[in-house]
Amino acid sequence: MIIKKVLYPDRLRKISGSFAFIEHRFLRDGFWNALSHHQLLLYLFLVIVADRNGLSYYSYDKICTLLKICVDDYIAARDSLIEKDLIAFDGSLFQVLSLPRKPCRSDPTALKTAKDMQTHDPATIDRLIKKSLGVSS
Repeated sequence: MIIKKVLYPDRLRKISGSFAFIEHRFLRDGFWNALSHHQLLLYLFLVIVADRNGLSYYSYDKICTLLKICVDDYIAARDSLIEKDLIAFDGSLFQVLSLPRKPCRSDPTALKTAKDMQTHDPATIDRLIKKSLGVSS
């Protein structure tokens, strides 16, 4: 058995202000291994910035800037997290969801289809406009 000893007693973590958490099940039950690098980065970011209900409203351009990823990588990661039932998104508001016990459930307010994204999601609309104008992201 490993005996744990605090290495720096004067640097113990304290909860002050807001607090983010991830269930240990995220690692233990294989959610971590099921995500790509960009998916993990976006998921952890959304967990950190979310309020007590898992809600946050960072814009895609701010997220891309902070995470140092391009819009295409953001969209792919976001859409995958939605498909994996880890987050919901309504075009401007994110919700980090409780970890699912079984595969996907439907949420009528979340954007799930490509058509929904093309008509309601600013990042997807921006990417489509730039693509049609021949401008790289």
